[in-house]
Amino acid sequence: MQDVSPDEKQPLRIVIVGHVDHGKSTLIGRLFHDTGSLPEGKLEQLQAQCQRRGVPFEWAFLMDALQAERDQNITIDTAQIWFNTTRRPYVIIDAPGHREFLKNMITGAASADAALLLIAADEGVQAQSKRHGYMLSMLGIERVAVLVNKMDLVDYRQDAFDQIVADYTEFLGEIGLTPERFVPISAREGDAIASAPQDTMPWYDGPSVLETLDAFERPAQDADGPLRLPIQDIYRFDARRILAGRVESGTLREGDELVFWPGERRARVKTIESWSAPVVGEASAGASIGVTLDEQIFVERGQLATRAEDAPALTDRFAANIFWMGKAPLLAEGTPLKLKLTTQEVACTVERVESTLDIATLTLTPDAPQVERDDVARVWLRTERPVAIDTHARSPRTGRFVLVTGYDVAGGGIITRALETTAQAHATRAHVTAHERARRQRHT
Repeated sequence: MQDVSPDEKQPLRIVIVGHVDHGKSTLIGRLFHDTGSLPEGKLEQLQAQCQRRGVPFEWAFLMDALQAERDQNITIDTAQIWFNTTRRPYVIIDAPGHREFLKNMITGAASADAALLLIAADEGVQAQSKRHGYMLSMLGIERVAVLVNKMDLVDYRQDAFDQIVADYTEFLGEIGLTPERFVPISAREGDAIASAPQDTMPWYDGPSVLETLDAFERPAQDADGPLRLPIQDIYRFDARRILAGRVESGTLREGDELVFWPGERRARVKTIESWSAPVVGEASAGASIGVTLDEQIFVERGQLATRAEDAPALTDRFAANIFWMGKAPLLAEGTPLKLKLTTQEVACTVERVESTLDIATLTLTPDAPQVERDDVARVWLRTERPVAIDTHARSPRTGRFVLVTGYDVAGGGIITRALETTAQAHATRAHVTAHERARRQRHT
């Protein structure tokens, strides 16, 4: 096994998208098998069951079996599936079902590092393929590889592969998304999953799926960007209060002074702790940690810890690109929503719809009165209280969000512009009149 850097000890989060019949479950089953990540005896057990029932074995059956175990909380987590290559661990964000898949994809992609997008070779580029590509673009996921699956159904013909590459490259170019590569595969037969398909596709000399995954570079801004530590919970052990959370970007060290937004309370890091592990001196992006402070200030779930010099925006109004999947149209100045951004949750409404885009036709409609289901839109959102945010360009982890109506995920998007430039500017803003304060807070 090759040497693994500290950064590569953290899992790379992968979301797999594609039409419901284009082979996602089969691909995931193959990835499990070819990386040795299946529970011991699981493959043999399923093969024996298929033989008893007189049905041919399908790799997708592995996902069905693991799903049943997931429902009983036995084998793997309900939302994430883990496997390892020689380079690093991976987390696949699982999203079963068609409509539910779209919702889960939005939720999962809000924290994904990269994406695999499947297109069936025998069907070519579908409307759903375009929709998924646009959703990835809207969520700011730049590391994308397109897998042309089911090459065995077109006799592994290069011209069939080349046609899909040409068609989809043209579409992705129109929406500003450039895939890192196209890979012809047969998930069912195992071609180009773990190794190059020398026998079936001698015309292809590119990387396999696993090699493609290992070639993805982790977003540089994760470790090198501004420190962002959303507070997930606060635990008490004896006399200690431990603030738990995941470092979304930057690096945290003992002795650092933290500012907690909203509120602007300050304290220094006394210790950085990891579960069932010794106290550590620092933690970088991707690490789930506990922090103790040198003084007992009030901190609660949903606050964002940063350094003073790298303050986020603190605002109740911002512009965003969103993808809407709600059961009813999204009405400007009318639809009550809940914004979920890292660990922050706050009620919000749409202040204005700047434009909508029909993904199937790429038709842009300015100043639309509402956003229809499966449309992309540029909107201004207003929250009931100030939230700590970043534009996606500055910090992708704190620049992506999910929108909820009732208990359903109804959309997601990225922040493109905040009303205030920094939280410090907001905190030190000049005098606000009583009339302006009443207007902004909607009460006196």
